[in-house]
Amino acid sequence: MSSAIIYIIVIATLFAASFFTKRRFGILGLGLAAGSILSGFWLYDGGLVAGLFNVPDSPYTTAVVSSVIILLPSIALLLFYGGKYKTMVGRVVGSILFAVLAVAFLFEPLSHTFTLSGPEVIASNWFVANRQIIISLGLIAAIVDVVLQGSKHLHEGHHGRHKH
Repeated sequence: MSSAIIYIIVIATLFAASFFTKRRFGILGLGLAAGSILSGFWLYDGGLVAGLFNVPDSPYTTAVVSSVIILLPSIALLLFYGGKYKTMVGRVVGSILFAVLAVAFLFEPLSHTFTLSGPEVIASNWFVANRQIIISLGLIAAIVDVVLQGSKHLHEGHHGRHKH
């Protein structure tokens, strides 16, 4: 199976999960950032996961374990916590942003397991060159989404107290 197909499956799955749960992008995006940091601490910077769970050292195992750690906070938030979109446009845009940001975070661990050829190399090189920008813009958008959602709740709560 080519790497492009795997990335398409990952994007489609994450898009669908976000879309059907209607969860807001902001909290999910911040969950991805937390998972990425934890993955670095637990997998690479000391091998906590390998030490605790006797995980074999191979590129595939490392990619899978790292991907799970990166996605786990967002999946937990996706299932159990977070605001929901009320409009179809919000759901679609938020789901696209979540899927793209997730792939940006997952790109490094997954890229070590694939042999690229043809157009995949060009796409991969473009993505590597722009990955930091994609993650930076995605996290800024996530923070803005969280702030806007929070200010909306404060504004609604303020008006709600004065109505009789």
